[in-house]
Amino acid sequence: MGFNCGIVGLPNVGKSTLFNALTQTASAEAQNYPFCTIDPNLGKVRVADPRLDKLAQIAGSAKIIPTQMEIVDIAGLVKGASQGEGLGNQFLGHIRNTDAILHIVRCFDNDDVIHITGGVDPIRDIEVVEMELMLADLESLKNRDAQIAKKNNLELSGEKTLLRKLIEWLEGGEPVSQLNLTSEERRFMNSFHLITEKPVLYVCNVKESEIVSGNAYSRAVEEFANRRNCQAIIASAVIESEIAIMNDEVDRSEYIQSIGLAESGLARIVRRGYDLLNLITFFTVGPTEARAWTIVRGTRAPGAAAVIHTDFERGFICAETINYEDFVFHNGEGGAKLAGKMRLEGKEYVVNDGDILHFRFNV
Repeated sequence: MGFNCGIVGLPNVGKSTLFNALTQTASAEAQNYPFCTIDPNLGKVRVADPRLDKLAQIAGSAKIIPTQMEIVDIAGLVKGASQGEGLGNQFLGHIRNTDAILHIVRCFDNDDVIHITGGVDPIRDIEVVEMELMLADLESLKNRDAQIAKKNNLELSGEKTLLRKLIEWLEGGEPVSQLNLTSEERRFMNSFHLITEKPVLYVCNVKESEIVSGNAYSRAVEEFANRRNCQAIIASAVIESEIAIMNDEVDRSEYIQSIGLAESGLARIVRRGYDLLNLITFFTVGPTEARAWTIVRGTRAPGAAAVIHTDFERGFICAETINYEDFVFHNGEGGAKLAGKMRLEGKEYVVNDGDILHFRFNV
């Protein structure tokens, strides 16, 4: 599995420009007017992991297959979108199918780039978008509540109670992500597909000259995110666009370092995305290919095997396991085995980030 993120924000905040840069495509038409994104643009981003390249080098793998992040660029939302304003609420449905939300916030002044509300105010902009998402969730929950109310079923009493709790919370003006829920209540949540329950990463789009230290706008967003127990990062759509057109990895690295950064905005977004969704990576390595796989932290070995093929889980026997550092230090599988660093792990083994696994199974 990989993970997917929906990019949201007001029109003209840099969403499509950032999408183009991150996916290294020109599929999203980035123009200086509202609603230039008519259909949700879908792109897949290679998740760079230096460990995978190192493993492939040691094993002499003919092919390297990284894991991917899927990004959906959704048309700019405006006040009233949940009631059909702008391009309407058709786009809100696309957000429901994502794992996390990248909320792009304009944190730069530029008289040449139209701001739909007339001036830059990142907190106001965030609240406009989030209000539309909350209204969309509220409508969905009220519809479900009305359907359940017609059924005289005691088994639905827990769901009814939770629905009304969620409705009351949203009517109070707070997203569902800020509501403390019991483990029993969370049992029902997956079937609700609520937008405001999803983890959010606020991406502050700043000028190139402010990429290192940010500005007053980005600091306001960071403070807002902290209060929400969310995360915020600084990025520049312009800089990411420049990085995207560089084909040589060395040139990219030198450019990133020359502007005072340790890594690109894409790398930071991917890393924070993994943190948001509690994801880790394990590897399979051999002469044919070296491949990265994404799983949720805490997954046991059979669950990790299922990511490769359901037969691996169904007939799981054990997992030959080598720690990444041991694989590298002993120069591959053979050396790690000779040093006694390969372990046979059973069904209860919880996979660690960086594990190199080979599954034994029988079906």
